[in-house]
Amino acid sequence: MATPDTAARETGAKDCPVCKGTGEVSRTVQVGRKRRAVGKQTGFCLNCLGSGEAPAE
Repeated sequence: MATPDTAARETGAKDCPVCKGTGEVSRTVQVGRKRRAVGKQTGFCLNCLGSGEAPAE
């Protein structure tokens, strides 16, 4: 039986510097002509594409 892919990735993986390993980042939501900040919205990290691991260079 083959080893799971997650075990192979966890050994040498480092946390993403942008999302700090969570896979999510928060963005400020702005509305109106004066661009008032009304809250925050979470989404997946575009640096690591939500995996939480540092991308290969």
